[in-house]
Formats: sequence, C-alpha cells, structure tokens
Amino acid sequence: MRFRAAALLLAILPGAAGAISLDLPASASMQTEELRPADSFALPVGAFAEGVIPTQNVEGDVSFRTWRIDSPGLTTLQILSPLRQQLSREGFETLFECRSDQCGGFDFRFGTEVVPAPAMFVDLADFRFLSARHKTGSGPEYIALMISRSARAGFLQVVQVGSAPAPARPAELPPPAEAPVSFAGSKTAALADLAEVGRVVLGDLTFASGSADLDDTVFASLKALASLLADNQSWQIALVGHTDATGSADANLLISQRRAEAVKERLVMSYETDGSRIEAAGAGYLAPIASNLTQEGRAENRRVEVVLLAAE
Repeated sequence: MRFRAAALLLAILPGAAGAISLDLPASASMQTEELRPADSFALPVGAFAEGVIPTQNVEGDVSFRTWRIDSPGLTTLQILSPLRQQLSREGFETLFECRSDQCGGFDFRFGTEVVPAPAMFVDLADFRFLSARHKTGSGPEYIALMISRSARAGFLQVVQVGSAPAPARPAELPPPAEAPVSFAGSKTAALADLAEVGRVVLGDLTFASGSADLDDTVFASLKALASLLADNQSWQIALVGHTDATGSADANLLISQRRAEAVKERLVMSYETDGSRIEAAGAGYLAPIASNLTQEGRAENRRVEVVLLAAE
C-alpha cells in the first residue's frame, strides 16, 4: 500500500540544530508526546535471549511520541519500510531490526519501554522494532521504532535520544500533571463527557484480584454506555482492561483482556449492543491510576476503561 505523505517534523534535540523529517500516512494522528531532558534510555540492540534483552544505555534528551494510523489494510511492514528508507537517507545506520517472533515476542515487548495502551497498542503476534544510530559532529543520535496494529489501525512509537543536553527551558516543558501519557482525571470523568475527554473509567465495575468475572449486578455505567452507543450509531469504542500488580505480567495481561471481553459480552447480551462496534483489549498492570502498595489503590487499578475510537 502506498504512503500518502504527511511530513511530520520530529525534533531529536529540542535545543539542537538537527531534526528528522519523517513522512507518515495522511491518516496518522499523534496520540502522546513526552519529553525527558538530560535522561537515559535502554536502547534494544538485540533479541530477547537467555532471560535478557541486549541493550545500549544511551544518554541525552529523550522523547517518546506515539501515533495512530487509521488505515485498516496497512501492515506493520508497510508502515516500517518507508521510515527505514528515510532514516537511511538521513545517515542513520540500523543497529537492530526484528519482527515479533524474532524479537522474542512477549518477553521483548514487556522488556522494552512502551507507552501504555490505548495510546500505543502492541499485538504480541504482530509487531516490528528497529533501532538506529546517526553519528554527527556533536555526538551520536539514536532512534527506536515500535510498530504494531489492531484490527482497525496501525500504531507507531518513536523514541529519540540526542547526545547533547538541551538548554534549560522550564517554561516550555509540559507540567507533569498535564503530560499526555497520563490518565489523570479519566477515573472521575462522567460517561456523558466521553466525546470530549475520549476515555472514561467504568468506575462501578468490581473485580476481585485475579478474577475477570462480573456478577449479576445491573451496573449503571454499562446501562449508560449502552444508551450512548444506541444514540450515537457512528461511535466505535475500545474496552481496555487493567489489573493491579499482583502476579506475573503474563497472567495479568490475560486477565485484563478477559475483563474487557467480559464487559463487551455484558453489553452485547444484556443491552443488545452491536459487538462489531466494540474492541476489547488488555493492558495488564502497565497503566495504574493509583498506588499498588495499598489495598485501596489495587482495587482502583482493577478496572475497565472505555475509549472512544471514532465518532464520525
């Protein structure tokens, strides 16, 4: 599939002269951006083997950016290939490249820093990764691409690290409470505000630790969500399950997926909601909204969020 170019300027160094201009499909929309001045990043340079991912510790100004690409037929290779060519033209040399099974599957995915879903969705059976380096007069620059897709969209995470520290610009940095990757406020937002805020925690659902079962309670949030979907026939949503930090990453990912699926099933069976308009996904314990050190915090983290994907 051919790319329809929409040039997006990705500044590697906020205070340096160099920048990369990467072309993404016209349907690409930025989801999150996080800047970490004078930080370090464990850059993967090999596949998971013997219990570890080979990494190179690189230092400088670190940026994380994620995009959603609304092109249902676009494969992960079709997303990666033009970006790889552009990096080569810019003078970057590939340090490591792999696809899901070659990378190490689950172990590589969860051993690598990735922005939590729904901003960055990673299908464990269909993702690609590339790390590269560019040697400049002021020092090396690094980039890491993580690419995956869901049934309806592609997802791209770009991590960039520059060798030189940026000048102090505290006024230009986003306040921590407003960082795009934060879920702050979503747990208190009302379902009626879903179209405005984009995601809301279904706060009256309850799950025991290690369980994905919903009891026979008539949950007000599900009744309200079913009504919203009935009134807005163009809406497409994702239900994203989350867990507390009790247990292994593998087990929690499975439980969170089942929680999302349980909520979808309840909407379909009890309220005759069209299941084709609902995706169900799990994020495990990777996106907590409270401390996992207390019983109350763990209870808050065992949740399902509704995310508005389309409202045309």
